[in-house]
Amino acid sequence: MKEKILINARIIDPSQKMDEIGNIVIDEKGKIKSIGKKSYTSDSAEKIDLKGLIAIPGLVDMKAFVGEPGFEYKENFRTLSQAALAGGVTSIVTMPNTNPIIDNVSMVDFIIRRGRDKAKVNLFPCASITRQKEGNQMTEFGLLKARGIIGFSDVNKTIQNTELMSRIMNYASDIDVLIMQHAEDYELARNSCINQSEVATRLGLQGVSDIAEKIIIERDLSLLSEYPCRYHINQISSKNSLDVIKKNKSNGIKFSTGVSINNLSLNQNDIGEFRTFLKLSPPLRSEEDRLSLIEGIKNDLIDVIVSDHIPEDEESKRLPFAQAASGSIGIETMLSLSLELYHNESLSLEKIIKCLTINPAKILKINKGTLKEGSDADICIFDLEKPWVVKAEELKSKSKNTAIENRKLQGKVKMTLLQGEVAYSI
Repeated sequence: MKEKILINARIIDPSQKMDEIGNIVIDEKGKIKSIGKKSYTSDSAEKIDLKGLIAIPGLVDMKAFVGEPGFEYKENFRTLSQAALAGGVTSIVTMPNTNPIIDNVSMVDFIIRRGRDKAKVNLFPCASITRQKEGNQMTEFGLLKARGIIGFSDVNKTIQNTELMSRIMNYASDIDVLIMQHAEDYELARNSCINQSEVATRLGLQGVSDIAEKIIIERDLSLLSEYPCRYHINQISSKNSLDVIKKNKSNGIKFSTGVSINNLSLNQNDIGEFRTFLKLSPPLRSEEDRLSLIEGIKNDLIDVIVSDHIPEDEESKRLPFAQAASGSIGIETMLSLSLELYHNESLSLEKIIKCLTINPAKILKINKGTLKEGSDADICIFDLEKPWVVKAEELKSKSKNTAIENRKLQGKVKMTLLQGEVAYSI
């Protein structure tokens, strides 16, 4: 590869507390050679004039479903990569709820080999915490970590058994693995499909109270004080959960928290008359909850924004609301939807980028989410002001179940570089 220089860029890199106009020099190996106002290069370097566009580290998405193996009709490595790159995402943590489930060494070897051959982004696979995600028996954390597993999650299921959860945390602490918990009490959430509220009553749907989320968080953080492992709450959705998080962080308990861009940007009223593409888990809650989540990011109670990318085929969504599958695609629109929070003055640009880049990288302990010299030149370049409208048929994902069809957004990815090579450009 020939040396490249990106000139006239507004470089924003929270890992270096950098926000300045300058250049990014990429060496022949796809690494950052120099960056900023004083960056240098040879005259023979390939020059790309960004004309004031913003350059940030490639985004790190901590929660996305890939579809392979078993659900290739919903998504596959190729289509996920295309959608990710179009959204400025260069590193993805893939969930283990495939078919077969990723809970053993042979499946880990398969998914890593398959991803290496077919994916065009950096993939960091998760394995399930328990065998078959059944919540009964731990998987072999040590063996799976040694084979390349980045963390452990039962995805949309919660470890209900408290004694088992204590053993999981104890073992995870001993061998330094990341546990990623879906916080929702099974019994309280059974058969529910929407937030428990006036909206649920009006639509005649069974709702789930935010107490189902809060009670698991309280339990796990109590256990964490005894078994201090690397613990991450995949997504929170309510003000009451934030109160618990604030109290425990004040008491010195160390853990991290994520939130879906959907819960930051939508509320239960957006469901309207049974819009099944907005059936999500955790569900969309009240406007008060949504605003509290934004405050949680401002106050460093929430560390990470995720896409919670869950592709579903049309047949599983075009059903009565209670029977429809949960989930929405979102990896391609995550950055643009996040920028909406900047344009309406809810969050600073630096805070948004931090939650999409260096924060998840630190939690995962990977050398991504930064433009420091010597790091991989994974770069997202976007136009902060570019207006566009979300059209499902134009999105790169194989499934088209977006929760924000026809939404007007401001801010669009123009180019994505992966290890110094242009992987996406418009």
